[in-house]
Amino acid sequence: MASLAGITNFHKIPELRRRVIFTLVMLAVYRVGVFVTTPGVDRNAMRQYVAKQSGGLLGFINMFSGGALENLSIFALGIMPYISASIIMQLMGMVYKPIDELRKEGEQGRRRLDQYTRYGTVALSLFQAFSIAKMLEGLSSSETGAGIVTHPGIAFQLMTVITLTTGTAFLMWIGEQITERGVSNGISLLIFASIITAIPQEIGNYFAQNAGDLQPLNMAAIVAFIVAIIGVIAFFENGRRQIPIVYSRRQVGRRVYGGQTAHLPLKVNTAGTIPPIFASSLLMFPATLANMEVPGADKIQAIINRGDWVFNTGYALLIIFFCFFYTNVTFQPVDVAENLKKQQANIPGIRPGKQTADYINRVIQRVTVGGALYVAAVCVVPSIVGNWLRIPFGFGGTSLMIVVGVALDTVNQLEAHLITRSYEGLTGPGATRIRGRRLPEA
Repeated sequence: MASLAGITNFHKIPELRRRVIFTLVMLAVYRVGVFVTTPGVDRNAMRQYVAKQSGGLLGFINMFSGGALENLSIFALGIMPYISASIIMQLMGMVYKPIDELRKEGEQGRRRLDQYTRYGTVALSLFQAFSIAKMLEGLSSSETGAGIVTHPGIAFQLMTVITLTTGTAFLMWIGEQITERGVSNGISLLIFASIITAIPQEIGNYFAQNAGDLQPLNMAAIVAFIVAIIGVIAFFENGRRQIPIVYSRRQVGRRVYGGQTAHLPLKVNTAGTIPPIFASSLLMFPATLANMEVPGADKIQAIINRGDWVFNTGYALLIIFFCFFYTNVTFQPVDVAENLKKQQANIPGIRPGKQTADYINRVIQRVTVGGALYVAAVCVVPSIVGNWLRIPFGFGGTSLMIVVGVALDTVNQLEAHLITRSYEGLTGPGATRIRGRRLPEA
């Protein structure tokens, strides 16, 4: 827990105070935009439809957009197109050599990749916005109790595409501004704000549905379980496998350099929250096909919506697969071994070059086994416990992982600002510094 003395240190640093205020203002702008509805849409009818599709792709997007989709606001697409574009750029770096070369060019290459990611975000936003416009026009009033689109046609489609694409581009700009002039990673904070804003609504819905039959023991059990899950996530996200490395001694003139011992940290969960997002999107894709009346999609969707052990087992296996897949795509033992060789460092007992790469690959594969099982358990167990206690989770393990991870990163950056200026950290004098978790960069 942060002590009162540690918190009051915020006011002693004008730059940090400005960064925190700027971040809060940008998040407030984002939350205000969530309630600005796109022209030509009945918000109440849209809410009814999204509520019926809470287990499908629309419900998934609505959660990560902070409820913007159910209002069909200008931020209805949220920041998901940017995340998708970032993942695509990472995957292209493995199969397209020019992209891989840009990643190795330092700051200039990173800026070009960021620009390509922005272009990809706009392209994905255009496609998704047009798909949503066509889908809304195809909905009949019998499905929602009222018509969603008041004046369908090419004018509505064009307006929706322009509005939603502009909203996503504006969110992308807000995220970049928070990263540059605020605190923590802006994109992560936008997702963080979207998830936590749904918590009061979920609590209110639970009390409204169980007004005459509240069960204190179940409520206490679910609160204790959530606290335990948060503790497990914080423990594993900070988990590292430390590989010892030794720098060679070399003499330059009369000075001797090197001879130091350090560690190469390998995260237990290298893939982060990408595997559950991939798995969730894949499982929710049949809902989109069913809405398009694709033959056979409704039967697949019926199996997925059962939520029984078959669904949970398939979900867990998909998460484990994507953990290994994404780790092997983003983490390159050959590059790590080459960098160690350039720095004249080696792992004790392992020859530089190919043997070092093979050794690091074996270690990361074994570590990923534990990380994949941890991610699968965190994403599946909450829904099982919620069904057992008959208390539905408004957000699952993926959301908890994002919330805890972003909170750790934000606290870590705040402490870094305080400590670099000779102030005590958030935990106060004489306390251990809070360790943050870094998400994989896009």
